[in-house]
Amino acid sequence: MKTILVDAWNTFVTEKGTDYDLKKLLDTFPNPKIILTNASKQECITYGIVNMPYEVFSLEHNPNKTNKAYYLKMLSRFNLKPTEVVYFEHNAEAVNSASSVGIKTFPYKMEDGLDGLGIFLKNNLD
Repeated sequence: MKTILVDAWNTFVTEKGTDYDLKKLLDTFPNPKIILTNASKQECITYGIVNMPYEVFSLEHNPNKTNKAYYLKMLSRFNLKPTEVVYFEHNAEAVNSASSVGIKTFPYKMEDGLDGLGIFLKNNLD
């Protein structure tokens, strides 16, 4: 079963808090979920990336998600292969970085709504 990698800031968490419509969509899938962030421990507190319903992974800017080494380290940490995960992310550079290591990645834009993301997940999860 593939793991869903979830972008943290400006996707799952915004200035308004957790996006509960997004959480509701994600919870329709039994797959494991991991929230990915660049944030340090203090930044997680500042931005509200605390008490999350899914595990949170960060390398605390060393490196950032725009560097493919971030994804290689994350995959190693969870003993996952690129083909065992799907990812959605709002930052185009991070999308390109994740894709460059073989992760199937969806360029998510909140303003587009959840329909496209739902289709991506349905079509790419085992």
